[in-house]
Amino acid sequence: MVCEKCEKKLAKVIVPDKWKEGASNTTESGGRKINENKLLSRKNRWTPYGNTKCIICKQQVHQDAKYCHTCAYSKGVCAMCGKQVLDTKLYKQSNV
Repeated sequence: MVCEKCEKKLAKVIVPDKWKEGASNTTESGGRKINENKLLSRKNRWTPYGNTKCIICKQQVHQDAKYCHTCAYSKGVCAMCGKQVLDTKLYKQSNV
């Protein structure tokens, strides 16, 4: 649950690179090294969830959000900025 302002900040969907058209997994473009030690080059690896955690439940969150989807919906706030988006006063919600 994201507000209209934060909807523009959402990241794009991951799509595999086209073969040999600027792909990072070919040796011709300089993206992949031959006989590379993967354990040493692991520190530059991309992590989809990053290191951000939900403020309420401490669960890992994606795309630089403050709240996870479950907490954002139960509180009725935007997951990225925390602005009130939805009135959940009359909703019947449980923590189970």
